[in-house]
Amino acid sequence: MSRIMTQAAVTMNQLQNKLDLIGNNLANSDTTGYKTRNADFSSLLVQQINNMNNPANADGRLTPDGIRVGSGAKLGSINIDLSLGAIKETGRSLDVALQQSNHLFQIQVTENDVTETRYTRDGSFYLSPMDNNQVMLTTKDGHPVLGANGPIVFADGFDEISISENGLINVRRGNQTELVGELETVEAIRPRLLEATGDNNFRLPNLAELGYQFGEIIQGVDPSLRSGALENSNVDLSKQMSEMILTQRAYQFNARTISTSDQMMGLINQLR
Repeated sequence: MSRIMTQAAVTMNQLQNKLDLIGNNLANSDTTGYKTRNADFSSLLVQQINNMNNPANADGRLTPDGIRVGSGAKLGSINIDLSLGAIKETGRSLDVALQQSNHLFQIQVTENDVTETRYTRDGSFYLSPMDNNQVMLTTKDGHPVLGANGPIVFADGFDEISISENGLINVRRGNQTELVGELETVEAIRPRLLEATGDNNFRLPNLAELGYQFGEIIQGVDPSLRSGALENSNVDLSKQMSEMILTQRAYQFNARTISTSDQMMGLINQLR
């Protein structure tokens, strides 16, 4: 296979990954708290071909002799856009929306006997019953929501529950109001470093490999919430459709490069 065909084939594979990413954004345009993923491309290794025996202006030349030939493009990174989405009123007491960009709720997820803290913008919470007539605040998937002192657990049997703008959780029992917990939110200082884990959640990367400290990526902040409301996805449908069309055209151009190169090689082979 020729160099041109190899470059086109490599790039087409990476463009397919971008199309998958765009499709995921479009599919989650109605998902509560979903954040757009954006793809950044980078060039692969560039090879210098010295095919000039007598380069022009050899003495004062500032650029290398010959031709620089790349090896295609690759999907360099997938970045998460944590900007605010539109807020919709639900009137449900356990629905809360974050009102600041880059702010996140903390949840506790256990997978394969490993428990770790993950982060989400989805503020659609529920109460899961526990032993001893207690309930725990969880996500829709049953993961505990973390507060100032860990998972938020309190006694059942209340008449009403509310979450204030500063994250305080109060319940009313008869004529008395009781503070039973406090939501704790964090701010992503470097949101590009967060890793998506599925189910609209994020985790921290391996900090040792990246050379960062925890506080350089995530910092605790005072909650700024809107009770009885949820944040919509921040997916811009018009932008995603435009990106999809451009990516499809780039894919077609690279496919045409392969077919054209194949035709040229066929013509050369037919020469006598």
